[in-house]
Amino acid sequence: MTKQLTVAVVGATGAVGTKMMEQLSKRKFPVGKLKLLASKRSAGKELSFNGETYVLEEATPESFEGVDVALFSAGGSVSTALAHAAAERGAVVIDNTSAFRMDPDVPLVVPEVNRADIKEHKGIIANPNCSTIQMMVALEPIRQAYGLNNLIVSTYQAVSGSGVSAIEELHEQSVQWEKGKDVEATILPVKGDKRHFPIARNVLPQIDVFTDNGFTYEEMKMINETKKIMHAPELPVAATCVRVPVVAGHSESIFIEVEQAGVTVADIQNVLKAAPGVVLQDDPANQEYPTPLEAEGKGETFVGRIRKDLNNDKGFHLWVVSDNLLKGAALNSVQIAEAMLEDGLL
Repeated sequence: MTKQLTVAVVGATGAVGTKMMEQLSKRKFPVGKLKLLASKRSAGKELSFNGETYVLEEATPESFEGVDVALFSAGGSVSTALAHAAAERGAVVIDNTSAFRMDPDVPLVVPEVNRADIKEHKGIIANPNCSTIQMMVALEPIRQAYGLNNLIVSTYQAVSGSGVSAIEELHEQSVQWEKGKDVEATILPVKGDKRHFPIARNVLPQIDVFTDNGFTYEEMKMINETKKIMHAPELPVAATCVRVPVVAGHSESIFIEVEQAGVTVADIQNVLKAAPGVVLQDDPANQEYPTPLEAEGKGETFVGRIRKDLNNDKGFHLWVVSDNLLKGAALNSVQIAEAMLEDGLL
């Protein structure tokens, strides 16, 4: 009989928290007891899981007594305040915020890529940035086969990455455009920044605030997280992160330079065909390539448009798409918990 676990979901009412509960149910994770935790203002609300009704509780340090696994997705401030308290009470925290990703004592894990790092945890495991996850799923098999000298990525990220309110604003702005009304923007590109711009009929070359080096924090997350996950601190990585008027599904245009000479497009395709979590959609003659609409609701990372660079014999271009709320967040978190269970770490 499979071991039954006590699982806590912190931020259960949010876009990712909702998906976490869906994945726990869909993948039949052995939840013996479920605790749904949220902010004080959300406490008392009711949610359904596997046909049963659960009442949300306010998340406090004492909430984690007896919890085996705590899935956090309620914002960095909540994780900073409560993750260590949960771990001290015996829970393994799988955190979906940026609070611990670059902490040297916290593994940053994509199970298909660096599953072995899980065993190094000291109570907290970090879930990478959504854009980083899908890129790692696509690129690590190539790196293992042919090495990697350089990586440049441009993202086309869905508004769901900024939460439910950003999705609602996209819909509202679309209606305002159609009715000829003034378009109101209060959330994107960054709710706490000085200016806001419409996302409907628009593209915003800013995700998160800018750092002193001209890159945004989102771009620096991708750069630094890639190096940590791949254990490749010297790997040259550059990123440009862009918000597009898509509800769900992040897309990425990626340039890589492999180490080995003589690698062909067919070689890359064959590696990806055998890679865990990857679906190859690469038949340009028949217009077969990944799109975020098709990827929505699916857990795989889709790769296509693989082509050799015209000037660099070791250079290749790829198009990578995945559902940012699933593999980019909720699903990856649950897969980490599954890996721990399979490896006897829970």
